[in-house]
Amino acid sequence: MRVRVSRVAEYRDTLRALSGSWEPYLREHSGLPGPRGNLELVQAVAEEAPAERLRAYAEEEDEFLAACGTVGLGRLLAESDATAEAALHRLAGDRRWRVREAAAMALQRLGDGDENRMLEIAERWAADPSLLVRRAAIAGACEPRLLTRPETVERVFGVLDVTTRALADCPPAQARSEPFRVLRQALAYCWSVAVAAAPEPGFDRFERWIADEHRDVRWMLRKNLTKARMRKADPRRCLELDRRLAS
Repeated sequence: MRVRVSRVAEYRDTLRALSGSWEPYLREHSGLPGPRGNLELVQAVAEEAPAERLRAYAEEEDEFLAACGTVGLGRLLAESDATAEAALHRLAGDRRWRVREAAAMALQRLGDGDENRMLEIAERWAADPSLLVRRAAIAGACEPRLLTRPETVERVFGVLDVTTRALADCPPAQARSEPFRVLRQALAYCWSVAVAAAPEPGFDRFERWIADEHRDVRWMLRKNLTKARMRKADPRRCLELDRRLAS
């Protein structure tokens, strides 16, 4: 998700200058209904709103306000708010996709300030009973700006392995559910982000899954191999793995 930093700064200035309630302004400039919510405004609210307002927004029925509050929980986590993780965990499994996406963004916001804490949460969530929470774990951790250190990427590969195993081990009834589809779709791009960040160990970790006969795992592997970032990282290896999957 591309967020323009200059626009975030402009919205922060606007919010500081507002007198009275923010809600009318937020709803007017949310970008909803529409294909893309105003992510710059979401980030500005997450930075500027006091903690109590963020917690209140996270509980709103209004999807945009809930997304603002949810991303803001990442800031509260970075500020050592002990109550924020439980709320964020619940919102990672929310029925609204924008709120779930906001939970992943909150993990990334935490990772900007406390990478180890973000990884600890992602590792716990990767083993969660909820497939949607598992999806938030990988979507949050597989962010290029966070994958700059080899030890970080190695832990993210671990999160991806655990989550991929969860996909493969889902019982048939659960494999027809919407949460399963959402997790499968996330795995279909998250592996490519992590592999592109560390191609040498990444392709080795990715290749281990080629032997798995589960149809959804194989679908996920094929989708990752179509990503430009992965093909750029090692075109020869991608071609080889494509051939192995086809056979």
